[in-house]
Amino acid sequence: MKRESTYFFQRFTPSQRVGLLLLFTVIVGMQIAYQFLPAKTRPETSAEQKEWLAFQVKIDSQKALTVEYKSKIYPYNPNFITDYKGYKYGMTTEQLDRLFAFRKGNKYVNSAKEFQDVTKVSDSLLREMAVYFKFPDWVNNKKEYASKYTPFPKKEKEVIVVKDINHATAEDLIKIRGIGEAISARILKERDKFGAFATMEQMQFIWGLSPEVIDYLNQYFKVVDFKDMKKININTASLKELSAFPFFNYSTAREIIIYRSMNVKIKDVEDLTKIKGISIEKVSVIALYLEF
Repeated sequence: MKRESTYFFQRFTPSQRVGLLLLFTVIVGMQIAYQFLPAKTRPETSAEQKEWLAFQVKIDSQKALTVEYKSKIYPYNPNFITDYKGYKYGMTTEQLDRLFAFRKGNKYVNSAKEFQDVTKVSDSLLREMAVYFKFPDWVNNKKEYASKYTPFPKKEKEVIVVKDINHATAEDLIKIRGIGEAISARILKERDKFGAFATMEQMQFIWGLSPEVIDYLNQYFKVVDFKDMKKININTASLKELSAFPFFNYSTAREIIIYRSMNVKIKDVEDLTKIKGISIEKVSVIALYLEF
């Protein structure tokens, strides 16, 4: 075996042997360099790849975040709680009805205990709700307010003279707490559109009137004389006449005529609720201005 290998090298000239030795040296050196030198850097990333990688980083960071959302409850006066709010806080319809019946008598609850006495809510629900109750300052500091504002008790004792809202002047309306020149002008403008108010319920459709102000209006005013009320026959009125009616617009007027032509006539309030564009919330008031 040694003879064969020796014979193999003897076939080359001395210069060829030197060349082979150098070749083996280079091969061995490259193998060593491959094992110990750092790997070749990757080709430069394209702009599109960079943009995608940056976007992926944002996605990963968002996934890593755990955000717990909890709706914030702001302090409120329980005297003016709505159906939606009451249901949201866990009150039953019976409990809400008791509060609304109590408020219709123009009475107010002035503490958490009074609220529970009226509504009959459980102790556990009261504890959750009472944290956010906010009563007016004069309720919590009656003595302090009584000493600072002596005219108030005299005004509360005076006899309330109820007037006809359809004969009220701007001066009459401004006397109501919470009503200034702008709101009184808005109420009179609304009355002029209809000729006269048909019901005090229309106050809730006037922009800018808070529930408290509406309560005051109901104490001092009522509908007595409505002979000037502008009525419209919904079965004979033209498209133009219907469009001019304050509660309707052109689109609603068209729907009325379409319904009227398909059903011979509009008979009552129930038919009105079937017409697209007529507010279900206002339909009972709208009907007072219509002739069928």
